[in-house]
Amino acid sequence: MFVNEKFRYEMPVKIEFGAGKVDHLANYIDEVRGNKVLIVGDQGVLHAGIIEKVEAPLKKANIPYLVFNDIGTEATIESVDKAYQLAEESHCDVVIGVGGGSSLDIAKSVGLLLGNGGDIRNYVGLDKVPTQGNPVIAIPTTAGTGSEITRFSVLSDKTKKVKLSVGSMFNCPTIALVDPELTLTLPPHLTATTGMDALTHALESFVNKETQPISEALSKEAMKLISRSLRLAVVQGENLNARKDMLLASTMAAMAFNTTRLGLAHSLAIPLGAKFNIPHGLVNAILLPEVMRFNLIGNTKKFIEIAEIFGEEIAGLSDREAAERAVNAIKKLNEDIGISQNLSDFHVKEEDLEEVAKEAMLSGNTPINPVKPTVNDLINICKSVMV
Repeated sequence: MFVNEKFRYEMPVKIEFGAGKVDHLANYIDEVRGNKVLIVGDQGVLHAGIIEKVEAPLKKANIPYLVFNDIGTEATIESVDKAYQLAEESHCDVVIGVGGGSSLDIAKSVGLLLGNGGDIRNYVGLDKVPTQGNPVIAIPTTAGTGSEITRFSVLSDKTKKVKLSVGSMFNCPTIALVDPELTLTLPPHLTATTGMDALTHALESFVNKETQPISEALSKEAMKLISRSLRLAVVQGENLNARKDMLLASTMAAMAFNTTRLGLAHSLAIPLGAKFNIPHGLVNAILLPEVMRFNLIGNTKKFIEIAEIFGEEIAGLSDREAAERAVNAIKKLNEDIGISQNLSDFHVKEEDLEEVAKEAMLSGNTPINPVKPTVNDLINICKSVMV
């Protein structure tokens, strides 16, 4: 069982959690000494009226702001370029990201560029950012990506059909404003897929080779919250307690993997999402049970713990049988929250899988997976979720 005895844990983000926190947004602008704000939010949060909730305290405090909402279903290099140009030309010195991972990753990238200049492509990779960017206040409206506290921005290059990652502690937001009331209008299917993204973060961090005591505690508590509340959040979207649990779980899971990274579900999800336009949380949900099955022999004791967290009865079972109950638990969770898709639904064909697998082998998440995979192993995982 992997538990690193020598480790580093770093979390530069101030977290403000609680219902109604967004009403105090002007105070946080003052705290970071902001003069003019760029709000980055997608069309979904605009139409849901959430941008208006962010604007209200700024208007009340007479804080000037602009809104950038030229964002599709994914964060793209092109959107970063446009938002950065707008921020620079308008002399904005603080960025507020509102929404899911796409909006938050764009906001983080713009803050980075305001402080460092240049082109976001220059910072792709790990620790390529020379200094802290301008202040970013991240306001999540989904309980899944955890981008409000992480060092990573995942950006799509649509021309090359690849996803690029910027990873640096200098890319973390300054403040995470985590208000569960803003998640109440999230539709059931998005609640389900983003919730499975949060679960994949917690679970992959928990079992990988970089796990350590602080991240483990965060991962376990996140999984407990998800086990208790994801089903309720999907079928009772107005249930504020379930929404609180899920948003807290998402943030805690991100606090875990921000240090440890992840595993094969994410290694595969990135190329599959880029090439076939599969939403990130959904592709993780599709892959996770079979990735778990592949990893069982690499960290059996941890998978037994996961089975127990999800309420599986393991008394009298062998270790392997008890660990397999964890796979069954996650498959049942997918079924209960309405996730039934497979890779074939997104026109993935077997002849596509070798390219996907080879790209996944290059991910930084692959070497820390509890079982070292081959290209054929990754192809077989994908084949198992084709239908």
